[in-house]
Amino acid sequence: MPSRPDDLKTVALASSLRCCQLFAGLSAEDLSLIASFTVLRSLAKGEYLFREGAPPDGFYVMQRGAISVHRVSAAGKEQVIHVFRSGESFAEAALASPTGYPADARAVEPSVVLLIPKVPMLSLLGRRPDLALRMLGSMAQHLRVLVGMLDDLTLKDVETRLVNWLLRQSRGQPGPLHLPGTKRVLASELGTSSETLSRTLARLRSQKLISVAGKTISLHDPATLRDILRRNLGEV
Repeated sequence: MPSRPDDLKTVALASSLRCCQLFAGLSAEDLSLIASFTVLRSLAKGEYLFREGAPPDGFYVMQRGAISVHRVSAAGKEQVIHVFRSGESFAEAALASPTGYPADARAVEPSVVLLIPKVPMLSLLGRRPDLALRMLGSMAQHLRVLVGMLDDLTLKDVETRLVNWLLRQSRGQPGPLHLPGTKRVLASELGTSSETLSRTLARLRSQKLISVAGKTISLHDPATLRDILRRNLGEV
């Protein structure tokens, strides 16, 4: 008997959910159940997914593209909290929060996200405490990653933030590193302007620590980059 379109859609959504750390360890049956009420949303570049204070519909999993979650200060300055990409989840606090979303979320390139609606997800967790416990374990790991991201934002200057980002993304190994987005998106993620990022990259390039070709940054001397990071953080 041929598969129905709805069945194929659920299988595809379950496959996308499986790539997300939040759902690590869930059975195929549980993933299919969550996929059955998951909603697919497409966004054009520049389109907002939600605004700060808006009533939460649920939380999201990135399928493709990039979503910038940010706050805007009273002075109108935008501070990027994180740019989420394929396989990452965000706005999970919507499940437990009676208030609106705590920040804005905007697509910085054409994107597709999976909405996990709040009402059916809470209903499922209420019936399945074992599922809730497994997800709590994954959320705890996810929270540690987010805390690390917030630590990055407190690093004192652009060079330090950039070097830290390069070492983390490359895992401290020499070789090419392909930017997942544009340099403008990376600048926003690092909390700086495109011009300042370009100057900082040029400085590292002049020291022959890296080379840049389009969207590829090649690390030549991770050891010296680690020394720069330690020095800038006052660890040496």
